[in-house]
Formats: sequence, C-alpha cells, structure tokens
Amino acid sequence: MYATIDPTTGGVVQKFPTLTAAETTDALTSTSRAYREWSRTAPADRAEVLRRMAELHRANIEELAATATLEMGKPITQARAEVELAASIYEYYATVWPSLLEDEVLDISGTGRALVKTEAIGPLLGIMPWNFPFYQVARFVAPNLLLGNTILLKHAPNCPQAALAIEAIATQSGAPTNVYRNLFATHEQVATMIASPLLQGISLTGSERAGRAVGALAGQNLKKCVLELGGSDPLLVLPEADLDRAAPAAANGRFWNAGQVCTSSKRAIITEPVWSEFVSRFLKEAATWSIGDPRADETRLGPLASVAARDEVAAQVADAIDKGAALHLGGEIPSGSGAYYPATVLSGVTPEMRAYHEEIFGPVAVLYRVENTDAAIVLANNSPFGLGSAVFTTDQNEAVDTADRLDVGMVGLNMLIRSSPEMPFGGVKNSGFGRELGRFGLDEFANKKLIRIH
Repeated sequence: MYATIDPTTGGVVQKFPTLTAAETTDALTSTSRAYREWSRTAPADRAEVLRRMAELHRANIEELAATATLEMGKPITQARAEVELAASIYEYYATVWPSLLEDEVLDISGTGRALVKTEAIGPLLGIMPWNFPFYQVARFVAPNLLLGNTILLKHAPNCPQAALAIEAIATQSGAPTNVYRNLFATHEQVATMIASPLLQGISLTGSERAGRAVGALAGQNLKKCVLELGGSDPLLVLPEADLDRAAPAAANGRFWNAGQVCTSSKRAIITEPVWSEFVSRFLKEAATWSIGDPRADETRLGPLASVAARDEVAAQVADAIDKGAALHLGGEIPSGSGAYYPATVLSGVTPEMRAYHEEIFGPVAVLYRVENTDAAIVLANNSPFGLGSAVFTTDQNEAVDTADRLDVGMVGLNMLIRSSPEMPFGGVKNSGFGRELGRFGLDEFANKKLIRIH
C-alpha cells in the first residue's frame, strides 16, 4: 500500500492506488518510445533539464523538506540539507557533462584510429528507499538522464508524496513526456518489468533481502543491475586519535536521521589506550541527541520512519541486553504515540546477539573495546557488510595503512563518509555492487561503444 503515514502519530494521512496491469505495460512501452528521442537529444539540452531540476529543488526546498518530515520523520533541518544535496547532484552533472561524455581516443597498435563513445542503453528501473527520499533518487536519476536513458521510478511505499513531487519537478524542468515516470508498483509488477525485454537495467537501494530478490531476477533476465544494500559501518578509534574530533563525529555519524543511514557509524571500535576517555566523551555527546518534534528547527532526533521499524530496533536492543550486553544510555520506548526511540548506547555485544551481526537501522550505537589497531581491523572486517568506514588517528601512516586493510567500499580518515556528487558511492560483500555518483555512477548504465576507423 502506498500511503503517507505520519510517523509522529502513526496515523494515515493519505493513500494512493497502485498501478493496474495495463498501466504497467503502458509505462514500459511509453518510456521505451521516449528513449528513442531522448537518447538523440543534444547532451547540452539534457544537461539543461538537470540544471532546472537543481533550481526547482532549491526553489521548493521548504515544501520538499516538509514532505520528507511528514512521510518519514526526518528533522526539518536535516531534510533541508538533503534537498540541497539532491540539488547539488543535478547541478554537478549539468555542469561537468562535457568531460563525462567526451569520446575517449585509444592508443592502438596498427593502422587507423579507435575511440570509445559513452552512450545510453535504454529504459531503466530505479527502486528507491524511504530514508533519503530526494537524495537517493537524484544520485540514480541525474547521471542517467544526462546519458539519455529514460527512467521508471518505483519509490518506497511510505513516501508517495515525495515521489510525486520529484516527477513534477522533472516535468516542470522540461523533461519530455515519459522520459521520467513515477510508478506506484507492486512487487509482482516490478518482477514483470524486470522480465520485459524493453527494460535494460535496474538500480536498487534497499535491504539485503530486496537485493537478493532483485539481483536474482536481473540475472535470470540478463539485465545489468546496481545494488546498494545495507551496512554496518565501523568507526575505528586508534591509540593516537584526536578525541575532540572523534567523539562528536561518532555521535553525529550514528544518530543523524535517527540512525537510518546505510553509512551510519553503527560499530564504534575503540582501542584500549583511549577506551575510557572516548566512552565518557561519547556518552556526553549522545545525551545531546534528545527526541523532539521533527518539524522544529532545534530537533536533532525525530521518530523512526514507522512503528514497525522502531519495534524492530527495540527488539534488537532487548535481545542484546537479555544476553548480557551493557546499556549505557536509552534503550526504552518512550510513552505516547509515534515511532520514537531514544539515542541508545550498548557495549559488551557478543556474537550470539543479534546486534553483533545484524544492521541496526535506528539510533543505537554499539561500542567495542579492543586491544590495539590490529585487533580493531580484524573486528571491523568481521562483518557480512562492507559499505563505508571511518578511521580516527593523528598518525597519518597508520591511517593510510588501516584504510588499505579495511574490506569496505569507502573510508574516511579523521572524518565521516559523506556523499558528494563527484565521488563514487558503494560497497562490497553484502553491501552490494556497483557505484553511484561521479564518473563511476554515470558509467554503470552506459554503453561504452568502440568505434574502429581504418
């Protein structure tokens, strides 16, 4: 069911009907027809559509941010920041497109010349999550509209108004009819689209479970796919860490967006020499992330996206405590309505607990105490996930060496991983495959066509 459900109350605000079978077929055929013209539109004209999309995100920032706050509970200041990030992504591709699309001349043996052209491949399906309803769409849509691909966009069922707002912006920006189509599709309809010969690729940001299902369907139908799945990102605090920087960063990295971030610092791995001081500082920082009304500018910690999501987080915490983990802060569902859960801090988590292996998609920090840097790296890599990470140490040689030894897609040295339009985003292991943003994101659904000239 596609519906806006206010996470501050749990009440249904508005429902939206799903597609019919005929509408699903029409969406596929219409975007396929639109692709023939859009892919042959001048790149400068496609870039101009992206530039207008950036402008309209900024012009409507208050309305768009309020929609994110309503539909998934994001504090309004964080929602504004997300809309601005989305705008910067559209603007980036609208600005640097000549260098991204220019032909690459190859140095070849023999006579003649050879070059590689970067071209579109056809209609694509994007399956997007709710935790960043504008940013997640932008990082898939912007490079592919620039390439000349057309877009079918299935957003998360709990943010339909955000989905419609993005479609309206694409239309207002001059994207021709059926170049961008929002779809309130069912799982069965998604499977039908993936199987269609008209569809050429799929990008999913979501859970491991969703990734396995979509990846299997894509493989069965020989479709290119990009999967950005979960994460259990380690944040390593090494013996020479600057704790004035590390403790606030760790709290911000864990509690931003109520911990509902794939690259959230879910595991803080602290070496023995700085354990006591770091924990003391971290708890003081965590205590400042108090629950509030997400519509208020001063609120840092709003509700989770749904009561079901909150209850899942609470169950993971309860399991850890029941099996011997230490609770330092939070850990109790507050009274009243809504999907609220407090900033929570655990330590002493061991392998028999759910919190050790599972991603906790909520405001729960797990602190691990290890002897030294080598032990920190071993523990960091002992995870089915490999998305992002952070390393804090003032020893630059140790920082670089540690980064090289982490089995992840992204590492921040003395900083958190934050998305930026020009830098690739993605992971390894169960965190998925493929990259988004920058040149790497543009190349995922591009035909790198070789032309050999005698």
